[in-house]
Amino acid sequence: MNLLPQNRLFNSFFQGGFECSTHCRIDGKRLDIIESTLHDKYVLQDYSALSKHGIMTVRDGLRWHLIETNHGYYDWSSFLPMLRAARENTTQVIWDLCHYGWPGNIDIWKPEFVIRFANFAKEVAKLIKAETDEVPFYSLINEISFLAWGGGEVAYLNPLGQNRGFELKQQLVRASIAAIDAIRLIDPRARFVQAEPLINILSPSPEKALEASQYNEAQYQAWDMLSGNLWPSLGGRKDLLDIIGVNYYPYNQWYLHGAKVLCTHSEYEPLANLLKKISKRYERPMFIAETGAEGSEREKWLSYICDEVHNAYRQGLQIEGICLYPITDYLGWDDERHCQTGLLGLITPQGYRSVYTPLAQEIQRQYIRFSRTALYYNFTSQILWP
Repeated sequence: MNLLPQNRLFNSFFQGGFECSTHCRIDGKRLDIIESTLHDKYVLQDYSALSKHGIMTVRDGLRWHLIETNHGYYDWSSFLPMLRAARENTTQVIWDLCHYGWPGNIDIWKPEFVIRFANFAKEVAKLIKAETDEVPFYSLINEISFLAWGGGEVAYLNPLGQNRGFELKQQLVRASIAAIDAIRLIDPRARFVQAEPLINILSPSPEKALEASQYNEAQYQAWDMLSGNLWPSLGGRKDLLDIIGVNYYPYNQWYLHGAKVLCTHSEYEPLANLLKKISKRYERPMFIAETGAEGSEREKWLSYICDEVHNAYRQGLQIEGICLYPITDYLGWDDERHCQTGLLGLITPQGYRSVYTPLAQEIQRQYIRFSRTALYYNFTSQILWP
């Protein structure tokens, strides 16, 4: 009996995510992390650098605000070099269409947003279909739950709403549904990643257990809306929930209204257990769509994640891959500090990115480990060797 699922979705088990946020901060400044990391200028070099580490699948993003500067007019000059670099390097890309940002001339609260996003998605699908024969992968609106909280509940980022988080979540789901339908009309082969944060909120006391449980249940709302299990009037259907993307970081568990809980803590819930809950709930293919740590914690965190994925495999779960995110260092959202999170560093004045060796070695070690486990379980996969 094969205890491990076959990895058929992606070209490599380990993946790299390029930070592509384009949201507006509370001070009005729009971020463009692809530009600030110079990924737009060095995209082919970046894809090539990752392939040397066995990473042939990446997450990357379109910058809608640069593409549709006027209603209905699409300028693809910021995207075509990326699309063609992926084709040249045989890199499989999961394309983010909306990573927290949209054109400034759209009111996200109005029906116009749903229509404009669906039209944008349709035009993207047309272009990708014309440029490549590969099956396209899309992540439509990254982290609906986080955007609804940060943009609709606490005014941390655009659209700077307060106490309107659930309203914004519904709007983002409407837009996602419309975009999926629009893309499938162009290319029925398209696959869709629905990436959401995976969290665990612990109760500090028995009296707070119900409240903590309610917060934990809320993390599933976006997936439940897309599948039609919650608020079916939005148009959700089971076929809309395709690939579950789990975004999971060292700070994703905490006490209700309190301190973070580290993975070494006795009350920390093992990741494998959380993945099992999602697998049982949705019975869909699943992968770690974002994970990573900062500084010298990078390789240790990857080791922990891989341990938990192994544990998940032993329980019969289908985990399709692990995406290190961000795969390059970047400048922080709020203070533009140098965040050392990546396998690759920032571009040097000489035009290259340094490699963070301890993480590179851990990736190599885990490739060998996963391959050996696969052989032990008579498991045939598409894991690519560095």
